[in-house]
Amino acid sequence: MNSMAKLKKLKLKPSARDNRRYFFVKEKKKEKIEKAILDYVGILGMAKSAYLFVDEWNEGIIGSCLREELNDILASLVFANIKVLRVSGTIKGLKTKKDLKTNPDLYKG
Repeated sequence: MNSMAKLKKLKLKPSARDNRRYFFVKEKKKEKIEKAILDYVGILGMAKSAYLFVDEWNEGIIGSCLREELNDILASLVFANIKVLRVSGTIKGLKTKKDLKTNPDLYKG
């Protein structure tokens, strides 16, 4: 019998997981986003925020950071003239276009 099949996949408890927030940025170059964050909060701030590039979607970039550091990350992007369109707790919630009826030009270039 295969011993690997018997092993259970270890999962973190909900209290031990990182509370992340996902944001959609209207920018095509991830290097520009990383440079903006690095210039504003520095190396230590970037490490504290645990910024991650998640995906390229709809002519923009989805990134994530820790919930506690979200304000610093958003401020750094605003100072670099990078437009943040949405912030959400899940990627699925970020990709839904509920506000498309009220503002149809939101997701256009």
